[in-house]
Amino acid sequence: MYKARAWLSRSFTALSSNPLRVCVVGSGPAGFYTAEKTLKAHQEAQVDIIDRLPTPFGLVRSGVAPDHPETKIVINQFSRVVQHERCSFFGNVTLGSSVSLSELRQLYHVVVLAYGAESDRALGIPGEDLIGVHSAREFVWWYNGHPDGKNLSPDLKSTDTAVILGQGNVALDVARILLRPTEELATTDIASYAWTALEGSSIRKVYLVGRRGPVQAACTAKELREILGIKNLYVHIREDDLIKSPTDEEEMKNSRIQRRVYELLSKAAASASSQPMLGQRELHFVFFRKPDSFLESNERSGHVSGVHFEKTALKGGGPGKQYAVGTGEFEDLDCGMVLKSIGYKSVPVNGLPFDNHKGIVPNIRGRVLKNISGDSSQVENGLYVCGWLKRGPTGIIATNLYCAEETVASISEDLEQGVLASSSGLPKPGREGLLQLLDNRNVRPVPFSAWEKIDSEEKRLGSLRNKPKEKLTTYEDLLKVAT
Repeated sequence: MYKARAWLSRSFTALSSNPLRVCVVGSGPAGFYTAEKTLKAHQEAQVDIIDRLPTPFGLVRSGVAPDHPETKIVINQFSRVVQHERCSFFGNVTLGSSVSLSELRQLYHVVVLAYGAESDRALGIPGEDLIGVHSAREFVWWYNGHPDGKNLSPDLKSTDTAVILGQGNVALDVARILLRPTEELATTDIASYAWTALEGSSIRKVYLVGRRGPVQAACTAKELREILGIKNLYVHIREDDLIKSPTDEEEMKNSRIQRRVYELLSKAAASASSQPMLGQRELHFVFFRKPDSFLESNERSGHVSGVHFEKTALKGGGPGKQYAVGTGEFEDLDCGMVLKSIGYKSVPVNGLPFDNHKGIVPNIRGRVLKNISGDSSQVENGLYVCGWLKRGPTGIIATNLYCAEETVASISEDLEQGVLASSSGLPKPGREGLLQLLDNRNVRPVPFSAWEKIDSEEKRLGSLRNKPKEKLTTYEDLLKVAT
């Protein structure tokens, strides 16, 4: 990290007649931090951020839960970045269909891919395509008003039980939205159609199921504390699941987060009543279970009616390296909805090497490699990655800051060493070339000034309902206001 910061403290400037032209694909945290660090490191660089959506900010807008407004404050910082005189945002521009990767590389000295992970990992088990089995990403997009999530329409009325596979922060977000009193969500920026559906929801029990034990739960203490604090909620954790092995003890010694999570779970188990009271909503933490198949309903053909789980035990060579293995014992858990919170997956792009196993573009410190062999001599000059596409779908918003520092440090090194076309005096059309190409294809980019119109309208509509904003949730509505 010191080396990255040292590089960033230096300023490399191209000739004023030939500024460094940089295109960042993706306007989430990784994209904005990359733009910010590039503008600071290169005093004459021109940075263009493009995104397939008409709206900027990526998962800050469509991934952060509506009842976490404090997490969205970073939008103010990102807005200042794009209002810099050397930075521009163009929404409604899709890599692949609006403009190809090879075209971007011809237009810009540097292309940084930071478009995140917009697909889902699959379990690959029987019944995964049954009605009622969704990914947590789809559900999050649905309640956050993402235009690609509006049509999910999860059935919240035909069942009283939902099973969530996974115990990370996204799983806890989803469980909290299902269990939280809707009056507490009414004054957030949750999509109105989602709030209405949750208001009429029949779901009263949520099971959070993990393959490993409470010591290995992937959530943070803050998220766990919040869901345990939902009023009038019955929490159930099996006492047997809380028994720790010597390896677990060692693992907890090495991790303050894991220790705190375990302590919170233990405290919740100890203070819980033996049975839920009448009308109480229920949250069940289930450990040491892995899904074997999804069960189809006898009454409703094609719909999910439960999950067939295999019990697991931990194996492995020491703290932090324990993994779950099946024991050959099975049990069923009845439910009418399943949400898979087992990880996001990045989507490959034509002409780009992709490691399907790791879900990343092969790279060394952000420099894209020509293939997945890991050979550092095989670098795609001028092409970089940042964020989930670079390291996999892990970390929090701030993780992208350090990730961007490293990638921009690599760009700076390459520029100084004459690897990039800018340093050899070759001009690139950059922004002007991109806009001309989009115009020729009748693609209408949405600049930041048009996003500000959308933002103003959403705030106006929100004020009518005592909400911070009422999100526009269709491409048609977004583009109409942006005009």
